[in-house]
Amino acid sequence: MQTSSQQLETRVFGRDQGLRGLLRVTLPPPLAAHLLMPDFADFAQLHPEIELELLSSGELANLTNREADLALRVVYDRKTLPLNLHGLKGPELWGGTYVARDPLAYGSAPRWITVGGATVPDWVRAAEAAGPRVPFRVVDFDAQLAAVRQGVGMTIMPCFVGDADPLLVRVSGTDLHPYGTLWLLTQGETRKTRRVRLLTEFIAARLGLHAPLLAGKIGPAG
Repeated sequence: MQTSSQQLETRVFGRDQGLRGLLRVTLPPPLAAHLLMPDFADFAQLHPEIELELLSSGELANLTNREADLALRVVYDRKTLPLNLHGLKGPELWGGTYVARDPLAYGSAPRWITVGGATVPDWVRAAEAAGPRVPFRVVDFDAQLAAVRQGVGMTIMPCFVGDADPLLVRVSGTDLHPYGTLWLLTQGETRKTRRVRLLTEFIAARLGLHAPLLAGKIGPAG
């Protein structure tokens, strides 16, 4: 019964061609806070009767159950995308290794900052063979960013954050790290809703403009 009710609700929503009402968007917290908020603000100004709700807690919303209408997800392997979702491929997302710009902030022995259950990379362990330093562990992106800004050590983070931050600089001689591809995802019926189509096209265009920054092709902040 619940599944049938959800399917009916989704079909009704798909027929909604109005430019007013609720529109839920789920996306990773760094994308919301450090890249796309100005773009969402522009969309809200263009369409003042659309109620935007950004779900950026980091939890994966279920589009089929209408927990969100549009999802921005970083996908490493396209084959992992659910078959019932409609996907619009966006730019590639890359990360770099960053440290505080002021060397006095971290001294001569910066630690490696890890997030969640991530491990210390092999190349870091190899470089520390002569004098290993214990890692500094945090549980979320905000803490990771604060730690590297405060000079705790170095860490991998998205280029769109690290390169745009005047307090950070890429570690010389390190390679870029591929996170995956950004996809804009909608459920089959939901994507027919006019305001969902408008926001999808709007964000896709803005992501295209951000592509060089997302790929680490724009130099670090001066």
